[in-house]
Amino acid sequence: MTFATLFDFNGVLVDDEHVHLAAFREALAPLGVSLSDDDYFTRYFGFDDVGAFAAILRDAGRAAPDDLIAQLVRDKKPLYRRRAEQSLLVFEGAAELVRRRGELGPVAVVSGALRDEIELGLERLGVRDRVSVIVSAEDTAQCKPDPEGYLRARELLGGMGGVVLEDSAAGVRAAKGGGLACIAVLHSMTEPELASAGADLIRSRIADVTDADFDQAWGRLESDQ
Repeated sequence: MTFATLFDFNGVLVDDEHVHLAAFREALAPLGVSLSDDDYFTRYFGFDDVGAFAAILRDAGRAAPDDLIAQLVRDKKPLYRRRAEQSLLVFEGAAELVRRRGELGPVAVVSGALRDEIELGLERLGVRDRVSVIVSAEDTAQCKPDPEGYLRARELLGGMGGVVLEDSAAGVRAAKGGGLACIAVLHSMTEPELASAGADLIRSRIADVTDADFDQAWGRLESDQ
């Protein structure tokens, strides 16, 4: 049976957390709010922009009204793009895997990133034509670990089931909550963290993920149903 392949974006296909961190810092600077490396990666990793800005402001003892959050998201957008156009890194093997999976079935990207960030990354990878569905931050009200993004992707894929490739515990939980199988890669978090979140398989890098891994994860999902 054909099944879909669903990719997270940040931390799976592109290595851009350094770009996001710099853009967050620049957007927050006029408010006098600082953001350390440690806080970003331990407290706000995996949030979409709305969730991250809201949490950062609250933790700094600042009010976080919706209009301020919306303005910060708008301010960050060109800051990210400028840096990404100059220094966006992609993971070895990512483009090859997307192309290969696109030959075997539908491919989707489900991410808390903004749509234009995803489009830029897919163009940089040279795989935009292989991706039939994109669910971005603009398409959902809740970020991961809420399964909304993956449930939306399934709707756009005509109800098709699939296997997700994720790098965060929140992403794994979102995928499993959406009724999908999930392979996790150790790009961002530890094996125990991803295993406790419910990952079906764990591999060190995206370059290590094989089509047999997808078949194995899909088989586990089918056997559980």
